[in-house]
Amino acid sequence: MMNNIQNRKSPVFLISKQIVMCLLIFFMVGCKAKTDWRDNYKKNKGSKSVATTKKTTVKKPNDLAEISKILDVSESTLKNKNLYNFIIDWYGTPYKYGGMNEDGIDCSGFTNILYKEIYKIQLPRVSKDIAENVKRKYTNDLKEGDLVFFSFGKTGTVNHVGIYLHNNKFVHASTSKGVIISNLTEPYYGDYLVKCGSYKN
Repeated sequence: MMNNIQNRKSPVFLISKQIVMCLLIFFMVGCKAKTDWRDNYKKNKGSKSVATTKKTTVKKPNDLAEISKILDVSESTLKNKNLYNFIIDWYGTPYKYGGMNEDGIDCSGFTNILYKEIYKIQLPRVSKDIAENVKRKYTNDLKEGDLVFFSFGKTGTVNHVGIYLHNNKFVHASTSKGVIISNLTEPYYGDYLVKCGSYKN
């Protein structure tokens, strides 16, 4: 009887030892992986800002011909040359919350300056206040110079504005790329478009 108990104990002990060894190896590998991740994160933290800068760099159009390609229209369609030269001058300007100059600008700041210089209209400073004085239109009826408003977040409050150009394209100061022309049909914008139309001056 004693021999039988001893015979059973021996393999049970060996199996337990193997399981414990596997667990130890797994734990050590797991810790090493975590350590590697943290080390790489700290190591790359500085270079991440460089990568972000590369990501946010946009190719600036040099002339109306290049703008017309972005908008997918003929150059002769761009009647308001002052508007498009203004966009070329500001294209790629980095985003800065509260910014109002070429060192950094936010969406409503850019819209304000554009409207004041091109249309001689003084807009409210904040996008939701601009939206309150807009005559609604369907997207199919939008004309060059109309305004498009977005609500990013769960509140439903307008917190982003851009200026409509042609072919569902609009110019705005995006948080990731600065002043750029984007497309309303992109899910990122189309899903959050809440209002559009012409400003009532």
